[in-house]
Amino acid sequence: MKKDTRILSGIQPTGKLHLGNYLGALKNWVALQDEFPQVCYYCIVDLHAVTAPYEPKELKQRVFDTALDFLAAGLDPDKAAIFIQSQVTEHSELMWLLNTITPIGSLERMTQYKDKKKRHADHINAGLLNYPILMAADILLYRATMVPVGEDQVQHLELTREIARKFNYTFGDTFPEPEPRLTRGARIMSLTAPENKMSKSDMERSYITLDEEPESIKSKLKKAVTDAGTSGDLGPGGQNLLTILEVIDPEAAKNFENDAKAGQIRYADLKSYLADKLTEYFGPFRERRQELASKPDAVWELLLDGTQQARRIASATLRDAKKKMGFI
Repeated sequence: MKKDTRILSGIQPTGKLHLGNYLGALKNWVALQDEFPQVCYYCIVDLHAVTAPYEPKELKQRVFDTALDFLAAGLDPDKAAIFIQSQVTEHSELMWLLNTITPIGSLERMTQYKDKKKRHADHINAGLLNYPILMAADILLYRATMVPVGEDQVQHLELTREIARKFNYTFGDTFPEPEPRLTRGARIMSLTAPENKMSKSDMERSYITLDEEPESIKSKLKKAVTDAGTSGDLGPGGQNLLTILEVIDPEAAKNFENDAKAGQIRYADLKSYLADKLTEYFGPFRERRQELASKPDAVWELLLDGTQQARRIASATLRDAKKKMGFI
């Protein structure tokens, strides 16, 4: 590990996390905290979450649910700082400073901004446009050198690198340029519309939560879209199921893939096998989550400890940045 290695990533509190969140992010985060202990910062990015319509009375519970999923998935407070973004106010302040050096044109070119404008046509706000600057502030505040991301976030990370370069050129060397760490299986798709990424903003049967009951897993997979393409081709739906299986049982996934190439695959068998493997794989997770949910005070205390760890780094970075910009 390089002496200056630091890792930062975050997930929006959408309530209980789903399979795509785990296979695309959490599983990798756990591996990184074990490989790089004491330098990982994982946050629940609630400031990002309020750029889309939401119910204020539900936000605290969504944050708590996300924390439960973090801990049940194996994130360890002794190895990584786990905290709530909005509780470290330096995120918002650094974002404002970075706003002043970020061209509007760079924000308007962001693919996710264009997509969100279409999906939330009646709720287009400045937060949607400035979302990538807040993400840049999240990363640069901890002088992160590595950011585990899915492919859909690479464009935002490149903007973060551009912002860091511009700040360093204008005010003096302050921020490292973070590198992406892409994960295999980062693009888990919807069960009902496999051309789209799995998302909790879609219908409930399009995603599987990490604590989903076995019968519900079986039911959702049974109804999952698996229209084949050409002969020997799984099609996007079948390929998505195979991608999920490949992460938890590579050998079985290879066997089903060979069957598909030979034109002999039975989707019912693939769905049934995958349902059994997911039930088995997430059994310990469900038990751990139930245990944590019964001790809410302890969970909030862990988040407070993580927030204090994060704030020590964040406050020092912000002071340095403000000093270089000429603030008292």
